[in-house]
Amino acid sequence: MKKLFNLQWLSVLILALVLVGCGVKEDVKKEEASKEDQKVEETSYKVTDDRGVEVEFDAVPKTVVSLQPSNTEILFALGVGDKIVGATDFDTYPEEAQKIERVSDSVKFNSERILALNPDVVIAYTTGNDETLTALKGLEDAGIKVFAIQSATSFDDVYGDIQQISTVMGIEDKGEKLKKDIKAKIADVQAKVKDVEKLKNVYVEISPKPDIYTPASGTFQQEILKAANVNNVFADQQGWAKVSEEDVIARNPNVILTTVNYVEDPAAEIIARDGWNSITAIQNKAVYYIDTDISNRPGPRIGEAVELIAKAVYPELFK
Repeated sequence: MKKLFNLQWLSVLILALVLVGCGVKEDVKKEEASKEDQKVEETSYKVTDDRGVEVEFDAVPKTVVSLQPSNTEILFALGVGDKIVGATDFDTYPEEAQKIERVSDSVKFNSERILALNPDVVIAYTTGNDETLTALKGLEDAGIKVFAIQSATSFDDVYGDIQQISTVMGIEDKGEKLKKDIKAKIADVQAKVKDVEKLKNVYVEISPKPDIYTPASGTFQQEILKAANVNNVFADQQGWAKVSEEDVIARNPNVILTTVNYVEDPAAEIIARDGWNSITAIQNKAVYYIDTDISNRPGPRIGEAVELIAKAVYPELFK
């Protein structure tokens, strides 16, 4: 009887242990689930865009639509270009960007196609005008997260864009490194041109005859020219200045740079212009084409843009 009692007692003990064990497992599961929920809450974050809108993300975006070439370049430079599922017709750099589906011509975008792609976020741009903001609101009303960035007009704006995008993508450390790399590139170029005693006078043409336009003060290009230690002959003007042939001839630049890429041999066209043969740059054939995407795009290649200008104007310092 005692043996039987011991066996019965042992069975009860084992059953109790099993039940307690199950209870412990349930408690562990609940605790783990709670930690997981807390982890999800911790990954939720907010970033303020250039409209002043606080955009909330429950998790780091896995798919992105980019509506501006410079922002696409930033995403690739940050190492997350593979997350882009929609881009503009002008997203040509890097080469991988050319394979992304086109959803915009950089002015208007295909809302239906963007909705069909259902990205985690649309990184858009804004110039502050009502038409752009209205179009973006249409995407938001349809349930798409939109993060709008104002078009950069200075190096600091570019650094700010990189910071914002890297925060949205949850890679702030990579954003900081990219900014440091760009600044180091610019500093390296400036070290080569800092001892130039007499700055060369430079004219930059972004639109040819008959409507000639040049970047003046208050433009992104002016900051590039200044960083390259050259004198913009139209720095006394503001914004995108329309100038006459007589204006250019009178200012007699030492070097002429053109970013025009839609005419055949733009440098040769400038050299051959009637009445321009009195200009020092024409006489010395110091007229050069500068890659329009690098020099006009406020993105992660601004260091290269400064180097392009400096090399064209002071080639002897880069041998």
